Amino acid sequence: MTIISESAPADVQSLVVDGSQLIGGEWVPSHTGETIEVRNPANREIIARVPRSDAADVEAAVQAGERAFPAWRDLNATARAGLLFRWADLIDANGVALDSLESQEVGRPSWGPYGVGGQVRFIAGQADKVQGVSLPTYSPDTVGYTLREPYGVVGAIIPWNAPGPMFATEVAAAIAAGNTIVIKPAEDAPLTPLALAKLALEAGIPAGVINVVTGYGGEAGAAIPEHPRIRRIGFTGSPQTGRTIMAACARNLTPLHLELGGKSPQVIFADADLDTAIPAIAAGITLNTGQICAAGSRVVVERSVHQEVVERLAAAMQKVTVGPWHQRVNMGPLINEKQHERVCGYIDIGKEQGATLVTGGGRPQGAEFADGWFVEPTLFDNVSPDMRIAQEEIFGPVLSVIPVDDEQQAIEVANGVEYGLVASVWTQSVGRAVRMSRALQAGQVGVNNALGAGVIGGPFGGYKNSGFGRTMGADSVLDWTQIKTVSMREAPLPRF
Repeated sequence: MTIISESAPADVQSLVVDGSQLIGGEWVPSHTGETIEVRNPANREIIARVPRSDAADVEAAVQAGERAFPAWRDLNATARAGLLFRWADLIDANGVALDSLESQEVGRPSWGPYGVGGQVRFIAGQADKVQGVSLPTYSPDTVGYTLREPYGVVGAIIPWNAPGPMFATEVAAAIAAGNTIVIKPAEDAPLTPLALAKLALEAGIPAGVINVVTGYGGEAGAAIPEHPRIRRIGFTGSPQTGRTIMAACARNLTPLHLELGGKSPQVIFADADLDTAIPAIAAGITLNTGQICAAGSRVVVERSVHQEVVERLAAAMQKVTVGPWHQRVNMGPLINEKQHERVCGYIDIGKEQGATLVTGGGRPQGAEFADGWFVEPTLFDNVSPDMRIAQEEIFGPVLSVIPVDDEQQAIEVANGVEYGLVASVWTQSVGRAVRMSRALQAGQVGVNNALGAGVIGGPFGGYKNSGFGRTMGADSVLDWTQIKTVSMREAPLPRF
C-alpha cells in the first residue's frame, strides 16, 4: 500500500493501494493491466498510478454490486446509518492525511479541517428517516401506502476539482438509501476517492457496496451510463459531457441527475459593504484556482461604484499568493496542461475582444513555477455581456467586471448566460435583496456572501444548462429511491 511520491507523508501513503481499484471489496488492477499516471500539477511529479479500466472492469464492478445488493438493501436503515457514522469518524480521524492527498493531486493548498466527514455524517442522519405515506382508500377493508425502495446498482461519475467532497456527496446518499454503487473518479484526481473507499471498508461497509473504477472518461466513464443494469446515475462535469451522458442514459431509460457548469454573477450595488464584498469575491474566484463550478466569475456592478470596485478588486487579487500545495499560499496551479491552455486561451480572447486587462494575465515568474501549471489571478474590466469571457465558463482564476446602470439591467446581465448555478447579491437594502433573490435564475442565491447559500443542508443544483436535480440537501437520500404504491385488502373467504 503505497503512493509512489517520496514526498508524500507516511500517513498519506497508507491510504492508497498503488495501481489498484476497488471492486467487490478487493484491490485489483484493470483486466488489461494498463495504468494511468497521476501527477502533481505543481511539478508534474508522479504521485501514483491507477488502473486504466474499461467496460469489462465496469461489468465486474456491476456484478459485485449486484451480489452485495440484497443483503445491503435488507439491512435495517439504522444499521446502515451506523456504518456511515463510523465511516465519518474514520474520515475525521484521517482528515489531515486526506487533505494532504487531495491537495497533492488537485494542486490546491490546504483548505483547513477536512469537512467530508461532516458531509457523510449529515447524510447518515437521513438513512433511517426514509418514509412512505398512508393513502386514502375507497373502502375500509383496503389499506394503501407507499414504499421508498433503492434502485439497485447505481452509478456516478465525478470530476477532479473536489474529488473528496464529490465522492462523499454521491456515494453516501446512494448507499444510505440501500443502493450499491459503481463510481468513476476523474483520471486526474482519483486518489482521494480511493482513499475514502478504503476507509469505508475499514468502517465495516460490506464488500461490493462501494466499487471504485478508475480510468478515462471515454472508456471506463462511458461504460457506466451505457450499462443496462445500472439503474440510476449521478454526473458532475461539463454541459458537453452531460449531454453525452444523458443521451446514453436515454437509450436505457436510466434516470439521472446532472450538476454541470456555472458562470455565476456577483451583483454589486452602490450601497454594498465593499469591505466585506471585495475580499470575498477575490477569494471566491481564486479558491482552487477558480476551478469551482460555483465560482463568481462575473462582477456585475452598479456604475456609480464601478471604478472603486475595480481598483479594490485589483489590489485584493494582487495580494493573492501562488505556489505548490505544501506552502502557505492562497492559490495553487491549474490541474493539467489542457486546463492551463484553456485558461490562457480565454485570457487571450478577452484581450482580443477588447476587454481591459487590469492585473494578471500570465504565468508567475520564478523557477519554482517553471514545471507546474500556474497562472496569475486575472482581472478584466469593461467587459461587455456578449464577450466570450462573460458568456463561457473558463474554470480558472479569471474575473470579468461588467458595469450596469440600474437594478433591471443588472438582472438582465446576470441572467443573460446559458448557466444558472449560483448568484450573489451585495446590497444593504432588504427590499432589493428580496427582489433580486426572486429574479435571479440560479439554483442558489447568496445575499452578501460569495459562493451561494452558506447554510447546512442547502440543496445544491442548477437552472438552465447548469443541470437538474439536487444534492446535499435534506432530501438527498430520497433522491436515490423509487416509489412503490401498495394496495392491500383481505381476500374473500371461499364459498362451498
